[in-house]
Amino acid sequence: MPHLKLTLPAAILAAGFLICSIASYGKPEYTKSTKKACTYCHVDAKANPKALTDAGKYYSEHKTLDGYQDKK
Repeated sequence: MPHLKLTLPAAILAAGFLICSIASYGKPEYTKSTKKACTYCHVDAKANPKALTDAGKYYSEHKTLDGYQDKK
């Protein structure tokens, strides 16, 4: 019983972190529709998913990559 007082809150907290960390801003549908890898729009998709490249910023504004030209 004393272990339950410690493990139950820890399990609930761990489950909460898991659920929150699973949520993602980029979705597999985006990859399928654009036929581009995650790194095309995201600077570092795992460490900082909100940091977007120029292509990512264009996609977030226009909801498509049609008309986007890579800077060379």
